Amino acid sequence: MTNRTDPLITVRALKSAAPYIRIYKGKVFVIKASGGVFGNPDATRALMEQVAILHQVGIRVVIVHGGGEQLTGVQQSMGIEPRMVAGRRVTDAKSIEVTSMVLNGLVNTQILGICRELSINAVGVSGVAAGLIKAHKRPPVLVNGETIDYGFVGDIDLVDAKVLQQLLDDGLMPVVSPVSCDDKGVLLNINADTVAAALGSALKAEKLMLVTGAPGIMESLEDPHSLVSYTDLAGLKRLKDQGSLKDGMLPKATAIESAIKGGVRRVHCISYKTPDSVLIEVFTNEGTGTLIVEDIKGLSAAEQGN
Repeated sequence: MTNRTDPLITVRALKSAAPYIRIYKGKVFVIKASGGVFGNPDATRALMEQVAILHQVGIRVVIVHGGGEQLTGVQQSMGIEPRMVAGRRVTDAKSIEVTSMVLNGLVNTQILGICRELSINAVGVSGVAAGLIKAHKRPPVLVNGETIDYGFVGDIDLVDAKVLQQLLDDGLMPVVSPVSCDDKGVLLNINADTVAAALGSALKAEKLMLVTGAPGIMESLEDPHSLVSYTDLAGLKRLKDQGSLKDGMLPKATAIESAIKGGVRRVHCISYKTPDSVLIEVFTNEGTGTLIVEDIKGLSAAEQGN
């Protein structure tokens, strides 16, 4: 005998998703995925299959990708020792060449290849393309009492999202590398979370989804059961002040705050290691990770699990 899936389960799932599809069709989602996703072929495919569904039901998706793990591997193979300070990568003259090669080339093209296989009409761009991101080289800053020169790392001055808007209007999905440049064409490495937040604000995105290896924002890094299901900007500040946010989560927290203040309605921190986490986060009230909004009072009772 052959086991058959109950067709009613599929029908119920479609009925449950239908209200969300009506709400989000035509809206912009910015999905930022960390390099850890793209270092694993199975995780990459699983994520992009979910993105394909969002794209196919009419959600206008912009992918922003990191590539930290791949970049670290290539740097080390070339005898360059990576250095991270407060969750951000120090980038010297040699490293910016490697950064451009890995992010604009290896990672971006890998994603486009999978998009073609999944019948997503995707276009790869970087912050350099058509003046998308205008930035300046970050001056030395004081971090924990030490003056740090981040090298060829950029701070964003302006986002001109016309090229992304045009691609979205044409039914295409932009896949964005965070490598950008200044007005003289000097390449600059910008944190991908920062870029995703800036693009989300410029596009007035409905959602910014930060997809990482972590299950979400944790109240305590030592307690795997301390996942914060939802919070607001005041709660995020409290978590930062009490030391719950460390290393790579620090620039994420800054990006989250910037995105919400810039007009993004909801930010989600979820894990690519959780099966179908993107779809669960979008098409259910329960979700899988952490939802961040401007003020918790604006959440419905269902979103708060009441």
